[in-house]
This record gives sequence, C-alpha cells and structure tokens, in this order.
Amino acid sequence: MAEAPQPSGSWTDAFPTPRTTAPILTREEALSDLSNPDLLIVDVRRTDYEGGTIKGSINLPAHSFYMNRAVLYDLCRRAGIKNVAFYCDYIEEVGENQVQSFTLGGGIKGWVKAGEPYTQHIDGFVPEYWKQFD
Repeated sequence: MAEAPQPSGSWTDAFPTPRTTAPILTREEALSDLSNPDLLIVDVRRTDYEGGTIKGSINLPAHSFYMNRAVLYDLCRRAGIKNVAFYCDYIEEVGENQVQSFTLGGGIKGWVKAGEPYTQHIDGFVPEYWKQFD
C-alpha cells in the first residue's frame, strides 16, 4: 500500500513513516458494533480532544501512540478485542492475525456530521463546539 504523506517539520517527523494503511471501518459498522466487546475505538486527538468522544472509546493522543502501541496491542490481545483502530505496522511486524486494525471512516467529525443517531453515542457531546466544522 502507498505511504501516507506526513507533514514536514512537525511532531510526526520523530516517528517512522507508516508502511501500510489500515482499511476503513465505516461509521455505520462502528455504530452497530459499539456494544460489541470485540471492538475498541481509539481517539487519537491531541490538543483538540474537545466536544465529546464516542462512548466506550479511549483517548491515546497521536503524539504518544507510537511509543505505547505495544502496550495497547498487549491489552487488546488479553481482553480478546479483535477489531481496533491501531498502529497496523506493529500488528504486521508481530505477525498478528487475531487483531485487525481499522481507521474510522470520516473520523469523529464525520461521526458528528452524520447527525443524532451518532451524536447520541458521544459522551460529553457539546453541539456548539462542532459548529465550527460545518
């Protein structure tokens, strides 16, 4: 798969360029699986972790994600989580076939823009915050 472009001169320069791209998990699939213990949604927002977060998700800011990927991987395996927004190169490096990595299609902004069926599943939802992205 093609490498994702990385902004130059940013905090991402300190980390290796991803070698693969995770497949998309649509928000419809994620919504239908929110209560499924096989799914973990990882919110990687850093300084913009505002306006609420998808119920049941955890926050692991992007700038710390690379260094903590092994710990998250181990926790997911121990918990029996099968689908996670996760650093897919790491899964590939360890030869994983039980944990699948995904990217949430549209991200949190797409989740909010999809309306009330989705926003009702956001803890701490602040509608006014999201108006700036319309």
